[in-house]
Amino acid sequence: MATLHRLADDLPGIQDAVAYQEELDVKYRGYTDRQTEMIARVCRLEERKIPPDVSYGEIAGLSREVIEKLSKIKPVSLGQASRISGVTPAAVSALLIHFKKRGLL
Repeated sequence: MATLHRLADDLPGIQDAVAYQEELDVKYRGYTDRQTEMIARVCRLEERKIPPDVSYGEIAGLSREVIEKLSKIKPVSLGQASRISGVTPAAVSALLIHFKKRGLL
């Protein structure tokens, strides 16, 4: 903001607090946009329900550890599955692909 005022003397006065906030918004917009997208992705995963009778052992790409955890906890959505310790983003992708191929999502 200080640079803008030096370049154009006729800019209207802006309160310091407002100028500071705007400067922060511009500096960190990339980070906040990524966070917003990540939140939207998580919300979409919450909407994708897992059938209660799924057999995780039949899903390609899942490790034994992931199969064991998913079978024990029985998450109701992909969002819940993604929050289980040891369930990797790759495992969540494998679940998503499996369910989409079978028309379950």
